Amino acid sequence: MDGIFQYNKPVTGKQFIGRSTEVRAFANLLAQGENIAIYEPPKTGRKSLVQQGLYNMKAAGQRFVAVQLSLLDVRTLSELTLRLASSVLRTVGSGPAEYAAAARDLLGGTHLVFDSARYKSSGEVLSPSWELDMEDLRAAFLLPYRIGAQSGVSRIVVIDEFQNVMLTEDGDAACKLLEEVFRTLPPELDRGAAYVFLGSQVNAMHDIFGIKRYFYRRVERLRIAPVETKEIIDHVVKGFLATGKVIDRDLLLGVCRLFRDNIWYINHFSAICDALTRGYIMEQTLNEALGSLIAIHEGRFVAMMNDLTTFQVSLLRAALDGHSRFSSAEVIKQYGLNSSANVRRLKDALCKKEIITFDDDDNPVLLDPLFEYWVRKYYFNMSFE
Repeated sequence: MDGIFQYNKPVTGKQFIGRSTEVRAFANLLAQGENIAIYEPPKTGRKSLVQQGLYNMKAAGQRFVAVQLSLLDVRTLSELTLRLASSVLRTVGSGPAEYAAAARDLLGGTHLVFDSARYKSSGEVLSPSWELDMEDLRAAFLLPYRIGAQSGVSRIVVIDEFQNVMLTEDGDAACKLLEEVFRTLPPELDRGAAYVFLGSQVNAMHDIFGIKRYFYRRVERLRIAPVETKEIIDHVVKGFLATGKVIDRDLLLGVCRLFRDNIWYINHFSAICDALTRGYIMEQTLNEALGSLIAIHEGRFVAMMNDLTTFQVSLLRAALDGHSRFSSAEVIKQYGLNSSANVRRLKDALCKKEIITFDDDDNPVLLDPLFEYWVRKYYFNMSFE
């Protein structure tokens, strides 16, 4: 049975709160055949937004087939080719005869084939007949368009952890190839499919879409704003009331501020509070719940800090102290950062480790609100106002 406060899986329906503007934008962009990129820190609602958006589109009578895959464990272009093509091909059949016919008709001339013995032993619908090459990857990128155009039902391809394409032997080549596919798509295939690129590593995704500018004007970035504080408080109060508990709304204001309105952390925190008391939820309960939540994540936070060099720790401390002009002589001297050239390397390192990012005004932002609280209070012994 699902609990009142969901944090262990993407949510839709009554559990999905706020972000109505983003959901409408998501549906409208896909209805126009646009590709979308959504990259935000982990547990900020990317998957829930996609699932709610697809649900609303279905409810509105739009015809499409969603194809969902993850590149979390993909490290080669061959794996990418097989993962994508297999996921798409599964939408055209339900048995070996249909898969074999689809592979033959849609992927003829490639090294992607249906192997009945492989299917029987492992359930794989596609296998390589030879070493896969870039033309096979091109065919995989085009496959959803061809199937969508042929069937009259578009394919929406949702690729999670897309930044991992850069962990393959030539991620740049793969992005350039997909960019070429988008640019040269024949008119008869144009509305056959759309891609949705999801990523939990903000800086790695920004490197692809913002710095290297792959897919410029071919992919629209959809930003996810935090859920409104009032909506979160209403959601939590209603959830507690359903289990016979009461909490002061002013206390919840502090909770929302601590977690920067991150609904995943707040749901997890609320679930712990719900388990700790039977009646009125006092500040002592909140502190106990916060301690439990930190205990769950502390090992990860310690590992993150242990992975930093002394210089990187110093730059992180400077960011927490409110500095943004790290290359100034005063900051370099105060925090022992050596030189402005070293500062650039340190900023790049902390971004690659997905600890901080920089906003449009080049101000540092810690990506994880609970990590920020922990590193302030327990690592640097700073006050948390």
